[in-house]
Amino acid sequence: MEAWELDAREQIRDLVAAYNAHGDRGRFDELLALFANSASMDIGDGVTYEGVDAIRSIFTNTRDAVVDADGPKFLQHHISGLLLTVTDREHATGHAYFTVMTDRGIDHWGRYQDVYWLVNDTWRFGSRRVRTDGRTPGGWADQRVDGGGT
Repeated sequence: MEAWELDAREQIRDLVAAYNAHGDRGRFDELLALFANSASMDIGDGVTYEGVDAIRSIFTNTRDAVVDADGPKFLQHHISGLLLTVTDREHATGHAYFTVMTDRGIDHWGRYQDVYWLVNDTWRFGSRRVRTDGRTPGGWADQRVDGGGT
């Protein structure tokens, strides 16, 4: 493996970690900066969100549900099994599992399927597909119409 690929893999791992760190803390401007301007996101609700402004609505809607009086006190996304395929110096894909914890315990879990692009020497999400594989019965995501997948 060449040095440029090792560097790409490490930057992409940081990108994936930053997504959850910023999202869980409500730092949406920082989170959205991780996406290419023309990126898309699919959370399994029947809509493909195209562009950063549309993607922002996913997070603001989730925030509004969390701050609801019946919502959890916090969300913590945990990633495991990140598998990266670096296609070339500007393109890569990745798959990872996620588990979401709240103050009430494990809430929901699933998979991320990502496309990454090198944009101005920085790796960004080109697309992210979120699939929720399971929910704790009666938990926060189980009660949400869109399933809570972020």
